[in-house]
Amino acid sequence: MAHSLSAIKRVRQNEKRRIRNGADRTRLRTQIKKLRDAMEKSELDDAQKLVPSTVSLIDIMVKKGVIHENAGNRYKSRLTRRLLALKAS
Repeated sequence: MAHSLSAIKRVRQNEKRRIRNGADRTRLRTQIKKLRDAMEKSELDDAQKLVPSTVSLIDIMVKKGVIHENAGNRYKSRLTRRLLALKAS
């Protein structure tokens, strides 16, 4: 248990950030699932519309610190490669 005032404040701040990050992470995962579902169903038009918004959301989450930069780059790379493979087939 925190004893000093600054430590107590830090606990409050960390709790707020944990809740906010969890909500943001959920939003990100939902967006990625929507894109993956569109790709699996071979809905090329829907997938192409979702890619820019998904990539943008990934960049925002990286900037906020919700996910690591390398993880964001990995998500973007894999999703784009899957889209290109879908276009090719």
